Amino acid sequence: MAMSTAVLVVLLSSGLSASIAGFARRWSHTDATVYSALAVAVYVLIVAALHEVCTIPIAFYQGFLLERRYGLSKEVARGWLADHAKAAVLGLVLSIGAAETIYVSMRVSVAWWWLLSAGVFIAAIAGLTRLAPVLLLPLFYRFTPLARESLRDRLVSLSGRAGVPVLGVYEWALGEKSRRANAALVGSGATRRILLSDTLLAEYSEDEIEVILAHEIAHHVHHDIRNAFVVESVLLVLALGAGAVALALSWPSLGLAGVSDVAGLPVLALAGGLLTMAATPILNAVSRRNERRADRFAIALTRQPAAFISAMKRLGTQNLAEEHPSKLVLWLFHSHPPIEQRIEAARSFL
Repeated sequence: MAMSTAVLVVLLSSGLSASIAGFARRWSHTDATVYSALAVAVYVLIVAALHEVCTIPIAFYQGFLLERRYGLSKEVARGWLADHAKAAVLGLVLSIGAAETIYVSMRVSVAWWWLLSAGVFIAAIAGLTRLAPVLLLPLFYRFTPLARESLRDRLVSLSGRAGVPVLGVYEWALGEKSRRANAALVGSGATRRILLSDTLLAEYSEDEIEVILAHEIAHHVHHDIRNAFVVESVLLVLALGAGAVALALSWPSLGLAGVSDVAGLPVLALAGGLLTMAATPILNAVSRRNERRADRFAIALTRQPAAFISAMKRLGTQNLAEEHPSKLVLWLFHSHPPIEQRIEAARSFL
């Protein structure tokens, strides 16, 4: 986060952002007063490349070296770099699309572009959330229909009892890259499906898998995904609104040609990022409350508190969960309660 912030600050304070924008406009044969999709794309491409150069050492240390040191990753460097490249290209495509949306919206309305952009982004996020299980996740992992019929039938029956019908149950080849275990209920409507990692299937009992999946089902029963989407949508509107105010106040002092100068894009990223960072402790607190509620639901639905406790102990050990994080770390980074707290709460059901 610090490195990304530093890159944006340097771009603005050094005049490098304006230089890149000038190059992009010359490349597209336009000036600062005229919108050019090519100029916006070239600008975003160059800035994304600079950001990647500055942050990839940290990403490699965090995502590969650290994971290997503690035995969590099974990937070789080439595999990690391939996945990182795929994610970077996907992120670049989305970033260009977002930037083009912003500057087209500015052409439509100088005063209300941030609200128009927010509407487009919210619709896009809703679509991607629905399509991610069938379009995005297969870019990084293999999925095959679960072959264990007894477990598949058990989980489909469980989801049916909870009122959350699923399209199917799939084995998630997480073990090709990681020693972690995980389960998820992803998608919505016709794309909703259960994902069970092969590492989970190999080492956990069916009772433990059932109670883990019941926890994921609880989020759908309580509409946690929908509610999180609403909250994130409001936060997105506020972030873009803050960016619009910051840009309107700062563009003359930054030497920009106007609000619609693409060189001002880092201002929007900084303002939106700072607002999101400030909201993170609140969002994490709400998420931890939802997770505790999902734990209670899972135990009540399956009536297997002992299986829940044993599953939490296994997951905590296997995934190297931090048992006793400090309050600061908990507020800033933990969307789930610490494992020990979840186990202690489950003991009341015994």
